[in-house]
Amino acid sequence: MKGLLTIIAVLISYATFAQTKGEVIVVKDPLIDSLIAKRIELNKAKPTVNNPASSAVVSSMGYRVQIYYGADRREVFAQQANFKAEYPKLNTYITYKEPNYFLRVGDYRTRLEAQKFLNELKASYPTLFIFREKINAPILE
Repeated sequence: MKGLLTIIAVLISYATFAQTKGEVIVVKDPLIDSLIAKRIELNKAKPTVNNPASSAVVSSMGYRVQIYYGADRREVFAQQANFKAEYPKLNTYITYKEPNYFLRVGDYRTRLEAQKFLNELKASYPTLFIFREKINAPILE
């Protein structure tokens, strides 16, 4: 009986160690390579806070003016559309921190620039605040 168990144990251990090295085949969509190439091209073309590999001056921290906050998603997008109609050249940013949506505009390097813009908007928007956060680099000409 011991001999039979020993033979079975040796055969099982031989079977586990007898595995040969395999070959890995990577299957991927060819669009992935084209997306990576586009991403590299975009990063070379326009400097941002994440990619300051250009001669443009990049400011990582700055100021934005908050023009709206609320829990209704549709309302924040409507406010964004209204603002874009009045100021098409300014960037708008919507963030969500549970339970509210925040609509912030502009990329100002100094608080003074943000304050000037806030004073300009006071008549149109009732609740305005200035926030310090990461901004995108302004386009230098």
